[in-house]
Amino acid sequence: MGNEIIDLTQYMKREPEGDLPRGAMALWGADGERSRFALPLWRIIYLAQAERGVICSRLAQGGGEPEPFVALDLAQEPARIDLPADLPTFMDDREAILRDLGAAGVVVYLGRRADRIWSLVVDGVVPGRDPLDARAREDILFLAGECAGLLFIKELADLEDQPTVGEPDAMEDATEE
Repeated sequence: MGNEIIDLTQYMKREPEGDLPRGAMALWGADGERSRFALPLWRIIYLAQAERGVICSRLAQGGGEPEPFVALDLAQEPARIDLPADLPTFMDDREAILRDLGAAGVVVYLGRRADRIWSLVVDGVVPGRDPLDARAREDILFLAGECAGLLFIKELADLEDQPTVGEPDAMEDATEE
């Protein structure tokens, strides 16, 4: 690998719109295999014209606070892992798979595994953003499906090495024993 900076815009089907900050990119919880979430999250954030994307889960029974799993923040470092209280972060399979909440953000239902419901939350939307068009919605759903595949088919949701909130480097390599 050379010393060149990788330009991720070459992987986009279209250029991002709006006045999004460029240059900042902070990951939380994306060590090891979970680093695979970085590119689809990055693409979803740009398609939604937002600043941050968080894959999170909560208990299916009784709800509770959302627990971040992976976060990518394009506006601040370290990555913000707290979620706005006024943003509905979870849906179930009886609701729409994708909800465009306008200025509040985008929420995508990723699935249910054992006792947890998984969602993808995108917030920090560019003010005045138009509702997502059909193409952007399809692309976001495709990329969210990639994230769901990593969670459930690759079984990354079942990893024992969950980071501790507030300690981004708390993950240990599960192969060392």
